[in-house]
Amino acid sequence: MKEIFYDWGGANVWLFHVINDIRFAWLDQVMLLGTTLGDHNLFIPYLGLLTIFALVVVNRADQDLQHYRLQVTLWTSVIAVFSIAYLLDGLLLGFLKPLLDFPRPPLALPQGTVNIIGTPEYHHSLPSGHSSFAMLVVASLWPVLNRKWRVAGVTYVLWVGISRSSLGAHFPADVLAGFLSSLAVVLLVYMAVQKLMRVVEGRLGA
Repeated sequence: MKEIFYDWGGANVWLFHVINDIRFAWLDQVMLLGTTLGDHNLFIPYLGLLTIFALVVVNRADQDLQHYRLQVTLWTSVIAVFSIAYLLDGLLLGFLKPLLDFPRPPLALPQGTVNIIGTPEYHHSLPSGHSSFAMLVVASLWPVLNRKWRVAGVTYVLWVGISRSSLGAHFPADVLAGFLSSLAVVLLVYMAVQKLMRVVEGRLGA
């Protein structure tokens, strides 16, 4: 099973080397920035910025009462999904990483074949926490993003994911697993929040 779903018949290691072997000084800085922006420790700053932006949007003077209520409901649900999904995603990663304990590239591949930028890490490779957090941010905000910001969001997610292989921290399969696990968590939380809000609205309207 591992050979199929993780090794991809050798394509996982091959793709890692394709990304990791491209080396430019400026590219290393770009990838380090991508990894920094995908750090889950930025949750509180991101949440603060999201809350401030939501307050600005919902309090625009040109909105009628009905539109105002819709905006409040939309942004409240987005903030709720972001917060709850972050908690659940953290618990999931905290369970999966030590349980699976997949080796990271510096440990799994021959010495000297991996370009490592930053502090080397050797264990708990699957799934990628940075990739998971990047997906969580964009997937949570997706309902309030216009087309331009959705393109920017997808770019951000890919940037963070690619940076993990470029810096020698994760295999592409780890990145993909982080994307998918986080997306699943966000979707489940989104459906639960939407159902809860419908129940609350129904009781208030009764």
